[in-house]
Amino acid sequence: MTVTRPIAIGAPGYSETMPCEPESASRARRLVRAALNTWDLGPLVEDGTLIISELVGNAARHSGCRLLRVSVRLPDRDRVRLAVTDKCLQPTTAQAPGSDDESGRGLLLVDALADRWDTEYRAWGKIVWAELRARGDS
Repeated sequence: MTVTRPIAIGAPGYSETMPCEPESASRARRLVRAALNTWDLGPLVEDGTLIISELVGNAARHSGCRLLRVSVRLPDRDRVRLAVTDKCLQPTTAQAPGSDDESGRGLLLVDALADRWDTEYRAWGKIVWAELRARGDS
């Protein structure tokens, strides 16, 4: 008798394709908020929504793409990965803005809030991701 076994095909997650424009940040925040609350990770909502806003804003400002994809995954019970995918091949770089500059601090903010973040380059574009970990005392 042959016994079938379930095969894991990946971590739980949500993703959505949206226009590559600043207004998509609010839609991305709703997606992150819904996912984190579904997974009972409410303490990560504030940092998670701020991070995804910055990543979407950077894609909208710098990629020149028509669409972007936002994803929220739960690779481990206490670790969430937020990502924005676009078709721009331009490297992601954190700037060193002057004290009078009104922009340019987005990735510095991501770096301060996320446990880790990076950019993965593909032949067709890039994925900028950030991870948050739930704290045991939250």
